Amino acid sequence: MPSWSSSSIPTLRGEDEADIETDPCAATGGRAWAIEGTRSHGAGLTRHLQARGELVIEIDRPQRAKRRRGAKSDPIDAVRAAREALTREHLATPRSGGNRHALAILLSTRDSLVTEAGRAARQVFHLIITAPEPLRAKFAGKKLPAMITTAARLRTRPGQDIETTTTITILRDLARRAQDLTTQAAQYKKQIHHIVTSMRADLLDQPGIGPIVAARILCAWSHPGRIHSEAAFAMLAGVAPIPATSGRTTNRHRLNRHGDRQLNRALHVIVLTRLRHDPHTRAYAQRRTTQGRTHREITRCLKRYIARDIYRQLEHHNPTNTP
Repeated sequence: MPSWSSSSIPTLRGEDEADIETDPCAATGGRAWAIEGTRSHGAGLTRHLQARGELVIEIDRPQRAKRRRGAKSDPIDAVRAAREALTREHLATPRSGGNRHALAILLSTRDSLVTEAGRAARQVFHLIITAPEPLRAKFAGKKLPAMITTAARLRTRPGQDIETTTTITILRDLARRAQDLTTQAAQYKKQIHHIVTSMRADLLDQPGIGPIVAARILCAWSHPGRIHSEAAFAMLAGVAPIPATSGRTTNRHRLNRHGDRQLNRALHVIVLTRLRHDPHTRAYAQRRTTQGRTHREITRCLKRYIARDIYRQLEHHNPTNTP
Protein backbone atom coordinates (compact mmCIF):
# COMPACT_ATOMS: atom_id res chain seq x y z
CA MET A 1 0.00 0.00 0.00
CA PRO A 2 1.26 3.53 -0.69
CA SER A 3 2.41 5.76 2.14
CA TRP A 4 0.58 9.04 2.46
CA SER A 5 0.23 11.84 4.95
CA SER A 6 -1.35 15.26 5.18
CA SER A 7 1.09 17.94 6.33
CA SER A 8 0.84 21.62 7.05
CA ILE A 9 3.63 23.31 5.10
CA PRO A 10 4.44 26.90 6.16
CA THR A 11 3.36 29.32 3.44
CA LEU A 12 5.63 32.05 2.17
CA ARG A 13 4.20 35.45 3.10
CA GLY A 14 4.96 38.37 0.80
CA GLU A 15 4.13 42.03 0.99
CA ASP A 16 1.27 41.77 -1.48
CA GLU A 17 -1.18 39.26 -2.82
CA ALA A 18 0.97 38.44 -5.87
CA ASP A 19 3.70 37.02 -3.64
CA ILE A 20 1.22 34.82 -1.80
CA GLU A 21 -0.26 33.43 -5.01
CA THR A 22 3.13 32.13 -6.15
CA ASP A 23 3.21 29.75 -3.20
CA PRO A 24 1.77 26.36 -4.21
CA CYS A 25 0.40 25.80 -0.70
CA ALA A 26 -1.48 29.10 -0.53
CA ALA A 27 -4.54 27.77 -2.35
CA THR A 28 -4.97 24.93 0.17
CA GLY A 29 -4.28 26.97 3.29
CA GLY A 30 -0.83 25.49 3.83
CA ARG A 31 -2.01 21.86 3.53
CA ALA A 32 -0.28 19.33 1.30
CA TRP A 33 -0.55 15.58 0.80
CA ALA A 34 2.69 13.58 0.59
CA ILE A 35 2.02 10.35 -1.31
CA GLU A 36 4.33 7.51 -2.29
CA GLY A 37 3.53 5.81 -5.60
CA THR A 38 1.34 8.48 -7.19
CA ARG A 39 1.26 6.51 -10.47
CA SER A 40 0.89 3.03 -8.98
CA HIS A 41 -1.03 2.07 -5.84
CA GLY A 42 -1.53 5.72 -4.92
CA ALA A 43 -2.93 6.76 -8.31
CA GLY A 44 -6.58 6.67 -7.22
CA LEU A 45 -5.96 8.75 -4.11
CA THR A 46 -3.86 11.19 -6.10
CA ARG A 47 -6.59 11.75 -8.69
CA HIS A 48 -9.21 12.13 -5.94
CA LEU A 49 -7.21 14.83 -4.15
CA GLN A 50 -6.18 16.72 -7.28
CA ALA A 51 -9.79 16.83 -8.48
CA ARG A 52 -10.61 18.68 -5.28
CA GLY A 53 -7.83 21.22 -5.66
CA GLU A 54 -5.50 19.71 -3.08
CA LEU A 55 -1.72 19.96 -3.35
CA VAL A 56 -0.13 16.51 -3.83
CA ILE A 57 3.61 15.94 -3.32
CA GLU A 58 5.29 12.83 -4.67
CA ILE A 59 7.84 11.24 -2.34
CA ASP A 60 10.35 8.45 -2.90
CA ARG A 61 10.13 4.92 -1.62
CA PRO A 62 11.67 4.76 1.88
CA GLN A 63 15.12 3.27 2.26
CA ARG A 64 15.00 0.16 4.42
CA ALA A 65 18.23 1.10 6.19
CA LYS A 66 16.60 4.24 7.55
CA ARG A 67 13.81 2.29 9.23
CA ARG A 68 14.88 1.89 12.80
CA ARG A 69 15.24 -1.84 13.52
CA GLY A 70 13.01 -2.59 10.57
CA ALA A 71 10.00 -0.84 12.15
CA LYS A 72 7.14 -0.44 9.71
CA SER A 73 3.47 0.38 10.01
CA ASP A 74 1.00 2.71 8.32
CA PRO A 75 1.29 5.39 11.07
CA ILE A 76 5.10 5.23 11.00
CA ASP A 77 5.18 5.51 7.21
CA ALA A 78 2.73 8.43 7.33
CA VAL A 79 4.93 10.33 9.77
CA ARG A 80 8.00 9.62 7.65
CA ALA A 81 6.22 10.87 4.53
CA ALA A 82 5.18 14.09 6.27
CA ARG A 83 8.69 14.74 7.60
CA GLU A 84 10.24 14.13 4.21
CA ALA A 85 7.83 16.57 2.55
CA LEU A 86 8.54 19.24 5.18
CA THR A 87 12.31 19.01 4.75
CA ARG A 88 12.37 19.15 0.94
CA GLU A 89 13.65 22.30 -0.71
CA HIS A 90 11.83 21.50 -3.96
CA LEU A 91 8.44 19.80 -3.95
CA ALA A 92 8.00 16.96 -6.46
CA THR A 93 4.63 17.07 -8.19
CA PRO A 94 3.10 13.83 -9.51
CA ARG A 95 3.50 12.95 -13.15
CA SER A 96 0.57 13.84 -15.36
CA GLY A 97 -1.98 11.41 -16.76
CA GLY A 98 -3.63 11.60 -20.15
CA ASN A 99 -1.26 11.24 -23.08
CA ARG A 100 1.78 10.74 -20.87
CA HIS A 101 0.17 7.86 -19.01
CA ALA A 102 -1.01 6.36 -22.32
CA LEU A 103 2.60 6.49 -23.54
CA ALA A 104 3.81 4.76 -20.38
CA ILE A 105 1.29 1.94 -20.84
CA LEU A 106 2.17 1.48 -24.51
CA LEU A 107 5.91 1.53 -23.80
CA SER A 108 5.64 -1.03 -21.02
CA THR A 109 3.48 -3.35 -23.12
CA ARG A 110 5.65 -2.99 -26.21
CA ASP A 111 8.81 -3.71 -24.21
CA SER A 112 7.30 -6.95 -22.89
CA LEU A 113 6.22 -7.95 -26.41
CA VAL A 114 9.69 -7.31 -27.81
CA THR A 115 11.25 -9.30 -24.98
CA GLU A 116 8.93 -12.26 -25.49
CA ALA A 117 9.41 -12.15 -29.28
CA GLY A 118 13.18 -12.26 -28.81
CA ARG A 119 12.89 -15.15 -26.40
CA ALA A 120 10.74 -17.14 -28.85
CA ALA A 121 13.19 -16.39 -31.68
CA ARG A 122 16.12 -17.63 -29.61
CA GLN A 123 14.22 -20.81 -28.81
CA VAL A 124 13.71 -21.37 -32.53
CA PHE A 125 17.43 -20.94 -33.15
CA HIS A 126 18.42 -23.42 -30.44
CA LEU A 127 15.88 -25.98 -31.62
CA ILE A 128 17.27 -25.75 -35.15
CA ILE A 129 20.77 -26.52 -33.86
CA THR A 130 19.61 -29.80 -32.31
CA ALA A 131 17.04 -30.70 -34.98
CA PRO A 132 17.39 -33.85 -37.14
CA GLU A 133 19.74 -33.35 -40.06
CA PRO A 134 17.13 -33.34 -42.88
CA LEU A 135 15.29 -30.59 -41.02
CA ARG A 136 18.44 -28.61 -40.30
CA ALA A 137 19.26 -28.56 -44.01
CA LYS A 138 16.22 -26.34 -44.65
CA PHE A 139 17.85 -23.58 -42.55
CA ALA A 140 21.41 -23.83 -43.82
CA GLY A 141 23.03 -20.45 -44.53
CA LYS A 142 20.03 -18.39 -43.33
CA LYS A 143 19.95 -15.55 -40.85
CA LEU A 144 17.61 -15.61 -37.87
CA PRO A 145 14.76 -13.58 -39.51
CA ALA A 146 14.79 -15.95 -42.48
CA MET A 147 14.85 -18.91 -40.09
CA ILE A 148 11.72 -17.59 -38.39
CA THR A 149 9.94 -17.24 -41.73
CA THR A 150 10.95 -20.73 -42.83
CA ALA A 151 10.00 -22.29 -39.49
CA ALA A 152 6.55 -20.68 -39.58
CA ARG A 153 5.84 -22.47 -42.90
CA LEU A 154 6.91 -25.96 -41.83
CA ARG A 155 4.45 -28.85 -42.22
CA THR A 156 4.46 -32.38 -40.88
CA ARG A 157 4.24 -35.28 -43.33
CA PRO A 158 3.13 -38.89 -43.02
CA GLY A 159 5.93 -41.28 -42.27
CA GLN A 160 8.05 -38.88 -40.24
CA ASP A 161 9.36 -40.14 -36.90
CA ILE A 162 8.13 -38.75 -33.59
CA GLU A 163 11.26 -36.62 -33.06
CA THR A 164 10.93 -34.88 -36.44
CA THR A 165 7.19 -34.37 -36.06
CA THR A 166 7.53 -32.90 -32.58
CA THR A 167 10.39 -30.62 -33.60
CA ILE A 168 8.49 -29.31 -36.63
CA THR A 169 5.37 -28.64 -34.56
CA ILE A 170 7.25 -26.75 -31.84
CA LEU A 171 9.34 -24.81 -34.36
CA ARG A 172 6.24 -23.72 -36.26
CA ASP A 173 4.38 -22.65 -33.11
CA LEU A 174 7.35 -20.70 -31.72
CA ALA A 175 8.05 -19.00 -35.05
CA ARG A 176 4.44 -17.93 -35.50
CA ARG A 177 4.36 -16.69 -31.92
CA ALA A 178 7.46 -14.59 -32.55
CA GLN A 179 5.88 -13.17 -35.71
CA ASP A 180 2.61 -12.33 -33.96
CA LEU A 181 4.40 -10.62 -31.07
CA THR A 182 6.58 -8.63 -33.46
CA THR A 183 3.54 -7.51 -35.47
CA GLN A 184 1.72 -6.43 -32.34
CA ALA A 185 4.79 -4.54 -31.08
CA ALA A 186 4.98 -2.71 -34.42
CA GLN A 187 1.32 -1.68 -34.08
CA TYR A 188 1.99 -0.28 -30.61
CA LYS A 189 4.98 1.60 -31.99
CA LYS A 190 2.70 3.33 -34.50
CA GLN A 191 0.38 4.38 -31.68
CA ILE A 192 3.36 5.69 -29.71
CA HIS A 193 4.50 7.68 -32.75
CA HIS A 194 1.03 9.20 -33.12
CA ILE A 195 0.88 10.30 -29.46
CA VAL A 196 4.44 11.66 -29.48
CA THR A 197 3.66 13.67 -32.62
CA SER A 198 0.55 15.14 -31.01
CA MET A 199 2.45 16.04 -27.81
CA ARG A 200 5.92 17.17 -28.90
CA ALA A 201 6.66 16.61 -32.57
CA ASP A 202 9.72 18.89 -32.27
CA LEU A 203 11.57 16.17 -30.34
CA LEU A 204 11.60 13.97 -33.42
CA ASP A 205 13.59 16.65 -35.29
CA GLN A 206 16.57 16.08 -32.98
CA PRO A 207 19.28 13.72 -34.31
CA GLY A 208 19.05 10.26 -32.80
CA ILE A 209 15.54 10.69 -31.37
CA GLY A 210 12.84 8.39 -32.72
CA PRO A 211 9.34 7.74 -31.39
CA ILE A 212 10.41 5.22 -28.73
CA VAL A 213 13.22 7.40 -27.37
CA ALA A 214 10.99 10.47 -27.44
CA ALA A 215 8.26 8.57 -25.58
CA ARG A 216 10.70 7.54 -22.82
CA ILE A 217 11.80 11.16 -22.45
CA LEU A 218 8.24 12.47 -22.28
CA CYS A 219 7.23 9.84 -19.72
CA ALA A 220 10.07 10.88 -17.41
CA TRP A 221 9.68 14.64 -17.94
CA SER A 222 5.86 14.60 -17.84
CA HIS A 223 4.94 18.31 -18.07
CA PRO A 224 6.46 21.81 -17.87
CA GLY A 225 7.49 22.93 -14.41
CA ARG A 226 7.63 19.48 -12.82
CA ILE A 227 11.45 19.38 -12.99
CA HIS A 228 12.78 22.67 -11.67
CA SER A 229 16.17 22.81 -13.42
CA GLU A 230 18.37 21.15 -16.01
CA ALA A 231 20.61 19.87 -13.20
CA ALA A 232 17.60 18.13 -11.65
CA PHE A 233 16.74 16.64 -15.04
CA ALA A 234 20.32 15.35 -15.37
CA MET A 235 20.09 13.82 -11.89
CA LEU A 236 16.76 12.23 -12.80
CA ALA A 237 18.38 10.76 -15.92
CA GLY A 238 21.36 9.46 -13.95
CA VAL A 239 23.85 11.49 -16.01
CA ALA A 240 24.87 14.07 -13.39
CA PRO A 241 28.59 13.61 -12.67
CA ILE A 242 29.44 12.19 -9.24
CA PRO A 243 32.85 13.39 -7.97
CA ALA A 244 35.22 10.62 -6.90
CA THR A 245 38.29 12.55 -5.77
CA SER A 246 40.92 11.24 -3.41
CA GLY A 247 44.21 12.84 -2.43
CA ARG A 248 45.92 14.38 -5.44
CA THR A 249 43.43 12.86 -7.86
CA THR A 250 40.85 15.61 -8.28
CA ASN A 251 39.36 15.10 -11.74
CA ARG A 252 37.69 11.72 -11.42
CA HIS A 253 33.95 11.00 -11.50
CA ARG A 254 31.96 7.88 -10.77
CA LEU A 255 29.37 6.40 -13.08
CA ASN A 256 25.94 7.53 -11.92
CA ARG A 257 23.69 4.47 -11.56
CA HIS A 258 20.76 6.29 -9.99
CA GLY A 259 17.73 8.01 -11.46
CA ASP A 260 15.28 6.88 -14.11
CA ARG A 261 17.07 4.10 -15.96
CA GLN A 262 14.66 4.19 -18.90
CA LEU A 263 15.47 7.87 -19.41
CA ASN A 264 19.18 7.05 -19.11
CA ARG A 265 18.70 4.31 -21.67
CA ALA A 266 17.07 6.79 -24.05
CA LEU A 267 20.01 9.20 -23.71
CA HIS A 268 22.44 6.34 -24.30
CA VAL A 269 20.67 5.43 -27.56
CA ILE A 270 20.89 9.08 -28.67
CA VAL A 271 24.62 9.17 -27.93
CA LEU A 272 25.33 5.95 -29.83
CA THR A 273 23.30 7.11 -32.82
CA ARG A 274 25.00 10.50 -32.98
CA LEU A 275 28.45 8.98 -32.60
CA ARG A 276 27.74 6.95 -35.72
CA HIS A 277 25.92 9.44 -37.90
CA ASP A 278 26.23 13.01 -36.59
CA PRO A 279 29.43 14.78 -37.80
CA HIS A 280 29.39 17.35 -34.98
CA THR A 281 29.27 14.63 -32.31
CA ARG A 282 31.97 12.63 -34.06
CA ALA A 283 34.21 15.71 -34.20
CA TYR A 284 33.63 16.35 -30.50
CA ALA A 285 34.48 12.76 -29.60
CA GLN A 286 37.65 12.93 -31.69
CA ARG A 287 38.72 16.15 -30.02
CA ARG A 288 38.13 14.79 -26.52
CA THR A 289 39.99 11.58 -27.42
CA THR A 290 43.08 13.57 -28.37
CA GLN A 291 42.80 15.28 -24.97
CA GLY A 292 43.15 11.92 -23.25
CA ARG A 293 39.52 11.20 -22.43
CA THR A 294 38.30 7.59 -22.47
CA HIS A 295 35.26 6.42 -24.42
CA ARG A 296 33.27 6.09 -21.18
CA GLU A 297 34.13 9.63 -20.12
CA ILE A 298 33.18 10.99 -23.55
CA THR A 299 29.87 9.13 -23.42
CA ARG A 300 29.15 10.51 -19.96
CA CYS A 301 29.88 14.07 -21.12
CA LEU A 302 27.69 13.67 -24.19
CA LYS A 303 24.81 12.36 -22.09
CA ARG A 304 25.05 15.41 -19.85
CA TYR A 305 25.13 17.81 -22.81
CA ILE A 306 22.19 16.11 -24.48
CA ALA A 307 20.19 16.09 -21.23
CA ARG A 308 20.71 19.84 -20.93
CA ASP A 309 19.68 20.40 -24.54
CA ILE A 310 16.55 18.27 -24.28
CA TYR A 311 15.47 19.88 -21.01
CA ARG A 312 15.74 23.37 -22.49
CA GLN A 313 13.80 22.28 -25.53
CA LEU A 314 11.06 20.70 -23.44
CA GLU A 315 10.71 23.63 -21.07
CA HIS A 316 11.36 26.57 -23.35
CA HIS A 317 11.15 25.25 -26.95
CA ASN A 318 14.65 26.70 -27.39
CA PRO A 319 17.27 23.97 -27.89
CA THR A 320 20.95 24.80 -27.92
CA ASN A 321 23.64 23.29 -30.11
CA THR A 322 25.23 20.33 -28.39
CA PRO A 323 28.47 18.61 -29.44
